[in-house]
Amino acid sequence: MKRIILTGILLCSVTALGFGNDGMFSRYFRDATMRYDFYHVGTKGKERIVPDKIYEEGEWPGSLTNLIDTLNLGEYLFKVVDSKTNQVIYSRGYSCMFNEWQTTDEAASGLFRTFQESVRFPYPLHKIQLTISRRDKRMIFHEIFSAEIDPESIVIHHEKLSSDHVIPVIKNGDSHQKVDIVILGDGYTKDEMKKFDTDAKHFSDILFSTNPFKEKKNDFNVWAVEVPSEETGIDQPDYHRWVNNALGTSYNTFGSARYVLTDENRVVRNYASAAPYDFMIILVNTNRYGGGGIYQLYAVSYTIGETPATAWQSDYVCVHEFGHAFAGLGDEYYSSSVAYNDFYPKGVEPWEPNLSSDPSREHLKWRDMVLSTTPLPTPWEKAKYDSIENERARLNPQSKNYAERRKELIDAEGKILDSQQFKNVVGAFEGAGYSSTGLYRPSVDCRMFSLSLADFDPVCARAIERMIDFYSK
Repeated sequence: MKRIILTGILLCSVTALGFGNDGMFSRYFRDATMRYDFYHVGTKGKERIVPDKIYEEGEWPGSLTNLIDTLNLGEYLFKVVDSKTNQVIYSRGYSCMFNEWQTTDEAASGLFRTFQESVRFPYPLHKIQLTISRRDKRMIFHEIFSAEIDPESIVIHHEKLSSDHVIPVIKNGDSHQKVDIVILGDGYTKDEMKKFDTDAKHFSDILFSTNPFKEKKNDFNVWAVEVPSEETGIDQPDYHRWVNNALGTSYNTFGSARYVLTDENRVVRNYASAAPYDFMIILVNTNRYGGGGIYQLYAVSYTIGETPATAWQSDYVCVHEFGHAFAGLGDEYYSSSVAYNDFYPKGVEPWEPNLSSDPSREHLKWRDMVLSTTPLPTPWEKAKYDSIENERARLNPQSKNYAERRKELIDAEGKILDSQQFKNVVGAFEGAGYSSTGLYRPSVDCRMFSLSLADFDPVCARAIERMIDFYSK
């Protein structure tokens, strides 16, 4: 019989037992990282986790005190349980490519696919039970996998996985008390490593010029790992362009032209292990608009502006996608095409901190940030905005004046958002999470909503700050 985990009860129990202190780490772990690789296999409505390999990586980069996840984010939750005491000694929520793929037409057709995945945690001193659970439609976690791990087993790989050059971009202190980000490059040849180094520095600067990362910069370390590819660029299947790139990133993920991910998880993890990291950013050496981000997996961004007038858009993409990967933020836009079907089922409150299906003053997720004078739902000129979005969707990318016309429409949308009566307050604005109706976002504009360099709205900023504090204390 599958075990059910009620998140609230779990967190209360963890608090009552006094977990999450320095003594707990030294009792159960040593200062190294265990990586458990597995295959996630299935189709729509079916899944199975199949073990692959276990690795010892370098020093543990995470907090020594915040070992139990109290954030309640992610589609999945993994737990490390001490086999002798049956106590949960580490846990984290996360999402993955597999759960996104399950919402596509390909999965709906009954096709089975396999994805590589990993979970990482401090290296245990004694035997543990690793469990993985997934949310049901009511957001309750159900256990779907369990395996015992002996840290002394001869099947664990202890070889150094990568010796590539690591560059400290920002170094503010001990990794145990900082958020560590590793930046990897894909589609950069050996002769283009200087360009990668420049790009890594640039996008780090962009991230930490954006609120609230700007105020919290001292809580971060940033590392760049040079990854040489045989050829420049990455795969673009819809253009019949195939490249020998080291990390396997590609456009057209799940059939969406601009969605850039890689299913080469083991390769990515092996390169990333050259540096201490909590979170990953992959920069792809292309000038085509695109990127992607999955909570607790990685963020991907293109790096070269298509034209001088649109060069800023790669800055937008990198920070936007990191919002997904770092803080579990959901997409607040709703009119752009995506490959998903019913990604957010009707009547179910999303786990993402910036999306809600209930705009009532009694139940709105961020109700504590809403003024009593702000109407809920919060009015905005949605129909006017949608008319411009529809025109932008009809543009032909092959037309001669595409870039100019697209910019004109983006600017027109910005003017509408800028003129809204409630633009500077937190409310419940309809239109979010790929749905024009039934889902609400906290502000009329945000880095998670419009194609602009807008800061994160107050709700998103709070979620980011909470994550920073969790990993740096």
